[in-house]
Amino acid sequence: MNEVLTEHIHISYKSNTGEPVIKNTNVSVRAVAEWWLMGAQPEEIVHHLPHLTLSQVFDALSYYGDHKLEIEKYIEENSIVEELSGTRLS
Repeated sequence: MNEVLTEHIHISYKSNTGEPVIKNTNVSVRAVAEWWLMGAQPEEIVHHLPHLTLSQVFDALSYYGDHKLEIEKYIEENSIVEELSGTRLS
């Protein structure tokens, strides 16, 4: 089976860390993925991060799906869940 690579038009990378972010924002794919992993729907994520479009959120979630291990490593190293809730979710 051939692997199909998905183009992520809304994703770029931080120059100092290489972490994937939504283009022209400081919002990491990790942050969007964490909201989603906490149960937020894409429309709710846009509500919490109103400077993002729904298209940007869906692209970030698609990137997460394509690079799950990479993003989960960033989540473990830089979790915003603790900042948002005060406790670590598993």
